[in-house]
Amino acid sequence: MILILTDDSDPHANHVERRLRERGAEFLRFDPGQFPTNAHLSLTFSAGCTQARLHWKDEDFDLSCVNSIWYRRPMPSVPHPEITEPVMRNYVEEECRIFMHDAWNVLECFWLPAPQPVIRRAELKASQLKLAASLGFELPPTLFSNSPEDFLEFYRQHNGHVISKLASSSFYRFTAETFNRYTHIVSKRDVAYARTIRFCPVIFQAYVPKRVELRITVVGHEVFAAEIHSQHSNHTRHDWRRYDWYQTPYGIHELPRDLQQRCIELVERLGLCYGAIDMVLTPDGRYVFLEINPNGQYLWIERATALPITESICDLLIAGDESHQPAQPELGVCAHG
Repeated sequence: MILILTDDSDPHANHVERRLRERGAEFLRFDPGQFPTNAHLSLTFSAGCTQARLHWKDEDFDLSCVNSIWYRRPMPSVPHPEITEPVMRNYVEEECRIFMHDAWNVLECFWLPAPQPVIRRAELKASQLKLAASLGFELPPTLFSNSPEDFLEFYRQHNGHVISKLASSSFYRFTAETFNRYTHIVSKRDVAYARTIRFCPVIFQAYVPKRVELRITVVGHEVFAAEIHSQHSNHTRHDWRRYDWYQTPYGIHELPRDLQQRCIELVERLGLCYGAIDMVLTPDGRYVFLEINPNGQYLWIERATALPITESICDLLIAGDESHQPAQPELGVCAHG
């Protein structure tokens, strides 16, 4: 059985769920946000035997039958409304979060893209860049810092052609869902406020000229590369995530074979079997690595290009083959999720 962990409104899961049903695969979709208020989860250990049972929507599910987990976009556990005291609600939420991750890790099965702690490590931007550089990817000159002096020196070195972006995705947990902080060109006005950088680290990079931007989705050992012609629209020329569907052409990109292999190796070295890589193809033909999202969105690019990413995801989940699970990475730092 395939266990899909995501929220109820996830369109990617809806799409994969339909395809799994068409292919006759057995699956259970569950959002951990339903626990503990609307679901019961029990683990039993006795005489060398482990049992995991989920009671949800008046049904009992034997989780020992799970051979694949898609850790997609699960919501955090929500304490029961009867628990009103703030400290106690925070405690229950944290206790449930830890228990849920512990429970999923008890299940000996294949994970897409990886167990949650591995995903959290793979999200670390500086670690990504260090690994990508060691694999031979070209990187833009990059500064991670909260030092105003170091920022100003970096700005001078690159003649003011610098962009800024966030050091992690944690910002979105503290703002409205509809608010995004896109890649931002550092203006002369921004430089006047350089002293404020000391309050929080920021990523600065030398601006990379673009012929097209690339979204490269790796699923197992398959690589799906798509072109985003972001320079066709002023709205998207600095960040394609601003989306201008009517002015921005999309297409399939023929990625050089050696670069395909490096993308696969990057994903595997991060302990993943899925990753969404962002790169830039410069006007003079250079491929420049920007970052990798270990659980990035892909459905929009599949619909725009007809790349069979969903089929590849379903293939991995149905196979449930632990031989596809990369060894967990040996990184010196771990993010707490």
